[in-house]
Amino acid sequence: MRDKTLKTIAALCTSLLVAGLASSDWPRYRGPTGDARSPETGLLTEWPADGPPEVWRAELGDGYSGMAVSGGRLYTLFGSGRDEIAVCLDAASGREIWRVRIDSNRGDDQGDGPRSTPTVDGDHVYVLGASAKLYALDAATGATRWRVDLPEQLGARVPRWGVSTSPLVEDDLLVVDVGGRPGYSLVAFDKRTEPVRLHANDDVPGYSTPLAITVGGQRQVVSFSGTELVAVAAADGELLWRHPWRTSYDVNAAMPVFLPPNRLFISSGYDTGAAVLEIGERSVREVWRSRVMKNHFNSSVLVDGYLYGFDNGTLKCLDSASGEEQWAQRGFAKGSLLYADGRLVILSERGLLALADADPRQYTERSRFQLFKTKTWTMPSLAGGRLFVRDQEELVALNLRSN
Repeated sequence: MRDKTLKTIAALCTSLLVAGLASSDWPRYRGPTGDARSPETGLLTEWPADGPPEVWRAELGDGYSGMAVSGGRLYTLFGSGRDEIAVCLDAASGREIWRVRIDSNRGDDQGDGPRSTPTVDGDHVYVLGASAKLYALDAATGATRWRVDLPEQLGARVPRWGVSTSPLVEDDLLVVDVGGRPGYSLVAFDKRTEPVRLHANDDVPGYSTPLAITVGGQRQVVSFSGTELVAVAAADGELLWRHPWRTSYDVNAAMPVFLPPNRLFISSGYDTGAAVLEIGERSVREVWRSRVMKNHFNSSVLVDGYLYGFDNGTLKCLDSASGEEQWAQRGFAKGSLLYADGRLVILSERGLLALADADPRQYTERSRFQLFKTKTWTMPSLAGGRLFVRDQEELVALNLRSN
C-alpha cells in the first residue's frame, strides 16, 4: 500500500513538473502567444559580469532561424555546406536527437541559410525552408508526415532575401504567407493531412509572420505581405479588411503587434515608419502614423501600453496610444528583444546581450555582456528558465533562473 501511495505521489509530481515545463515553452516565432512575451518569473534581476551561467553550447551553421522549444526539446534550422537542415536538440543538454535534410542550402548577399522559425504543435513540428519547401515533421523522430513544394504546387514566389515568414497554427489549420499565384498569397493547410483548406489574397510575399487575433468576437488571421496589411476570417478565408503599406524592396518584415481590444501596431524600415490601426467590423483606420519607429527585421514588444523596439539602430520606447517617444538608447545597432519578469532581454546584432527594466520613464540597464562577436540577427528564445541565443556558427543556452 505504501509503495502504491509513493508511486501515485511520484506520478503526480512528474505530471505537475511536465505541466510546469509546458507552460513555459516557446513553441513558435516570438514565443507562446506570438508577442515576444514570456510568462516566466523568478529570473535573475542582474547578471554576473561575464553573463548568466552557460549551460551548454552546440555547433550549428548558416542562417537566422529562431529556436522553438517544447516538451524539453529545441527545434531550429540551419545550413551546412550544400544542405538545409532541420534539427532537434535536447533542451537541457544540447545533445542532438535527430536531424533531417529538407532542401539545398540557399545563399544571398545578406547571408546563407534558412530564416524561418519552426512551429511546434503537439507531436508535429512545421518547418519552412528559405526556398519555400514546407514540411510537417514528426516531433519525436523527424520523420516526414507531409511535404509541400510551395513554388511548384502553389506558385509561391521566393522573396529577394529568402523566405523568412514562419508557419502559424490556428485551431486545426496551418497558415502560411505563401505569396503564390492569384488567390494564394495567404494559404491555410489542414495541419494534420496537408490539403489546402483556405486561400486568399493576391499580394507579393513579404518577410513577416501571420498572426491570429480576435476583435469584436471575430477571429481574424492578419497577414503583413509585401505591399499591404490584410485580414481574413479564420473560419472561411473571407476578406475582412486591407490597408496598403509600401516599403522599399517589399521588406515588411516585423510582425504586427496586437493592442487589445481592437488595434494593431505595424512598423517597417527603409524610412517607412510605423502606424497604429484601429479595426472596425469590416474596415480599418490609422490612429497615428510616424517615422519615430522603423522596425527593420525584428518586431516591437508591448508592455502596459508602451512599445519597446528598434528604430533602425536605436532602441526606443513609445506610447502606443499617441506614438510619442518616451526615450531612446543607442549602442545596440539593429537588434531584437523579448519581455520576461518585468524586464527586457536585449540582443544587439553584434552579439551584445543586455538586461534592462521595462520602464517607460527612462532606460535603466541592469546588466550587459558580450556573448558573440559575430552577426546575431536571430531573436533569442526563453523556455524553462533558459535563454537560447545563436549566431551563424553556434547555439548557446544560458541559465536565467535566480535559484
